Amino acid sequence: MASLARPSNDRVIAGVCSAIARRFGLSSNVVRLIFVISLFLPGPQFLIYLAGWLLIPDERKASVY
Repeated sequence: MASLARPSNDRVIAGVCSAIARRFGLSSNVVRLIFVISLFLPGPQFLIYLAGWLLIPDERKASVY
């Protein structure tokens, strides 16, 4: 499995869905579709996305360390 980092390419907004897709070996479009569908359910999906944006390191910055 790949490490969890937001890629510099294959981003739509912040690369959170793409990072999760790479980590689990899924298509980034499938993860994005699941996220968009989950927005119609009650819950803190948007806040979780924002937390991912803040907590998942950027690939460019993560490769430096």
